[in-house]
Amino acid sequence: MTLLSQIVHYADDFLRIREIGDWDNALNGLQIENSGGVTKIGASVDVSTRVLIAASKQNVDLLIVHHGLFWPGLQPVTGVLRRQLELAFENNIALYSAHLPLDLHPQLGNNAQLAAALGLKSNRPFFEEKGQLVGVKSCASLPRDELNRKLQKVLSGPVKAFMFGPKKTETIGIITGGAGSEIFRVAREEIDTFVTGEAPHWAAVAADELEMNLLLGGHYATEVFGVKALAAHLSKRFKIPWVFIDCPTGM
Repeated sequence: MTLLSQIVHYADDFLRIREIGDWDNALNGLQIENSGGVTKIGASVDVSTRVLIAASKQNVDLLIVHHGLFWPGLQPVTGVLRRQLELAFENNIALYSAHLPLDLHPQLGNNAQLAAALGLKSNRPFFEEKGQLVGVKSCASLPRDELNRKLQKVLSGPVKAFMFGPKKTETIGIITGGAGSEIFRVAREEIDTFVTGEAPHWAAVAADELEMNLLLGGHYATEVFGVKALAAHLSKRFKIPWVFIDCPTGM
């Protein structure tokens, strides 16, 4: 049996957990400890009651997520939080969370993985958040409709496309998740086609004003890549099986 401490130490270093800035409630790293051993890894975008129940049924004792247990902030251990902690403790499930460290990782990160899945090359970091560059951009001459079709195929779902930019892309920017509200900052970096997960209503109007293509693939759908890649990497390194626990939010 592999020790939990070994995996956590390796993952912390590999993802640079202590070096990368993030929102306080992300609380990156080990959030819940188990009894000390790991026999099966689970990966999921979010931690929730449904995910924890599914993890317990599949004998997962280390759950890796992108959005951890403490996003709502400081709260009493009652109701939902009490139920989630009880499920974790009763089923000996450790919880490891990685937010921005997993978004920006150059190999396993959400943005790098999505760019690779789309066949984009010569990707380089862009868009500063919390003191580091979190997105990727690629100089790619690609018909925007072809990019839209590729994105739908990669995400296995619909894409909301607001095509107000050039019919053939020049510079594509990718920031997975909920980065649509940053469209003005993205535009300042000479991005003509912006791929993200979700956006507020006014971002569609902004895309028109900025003459930019805006493609929204869904917050959840664009962020399954990192946890899958990390779980697969740890599985290979430590010779432990892993499973993806799919619990889409519809957003």
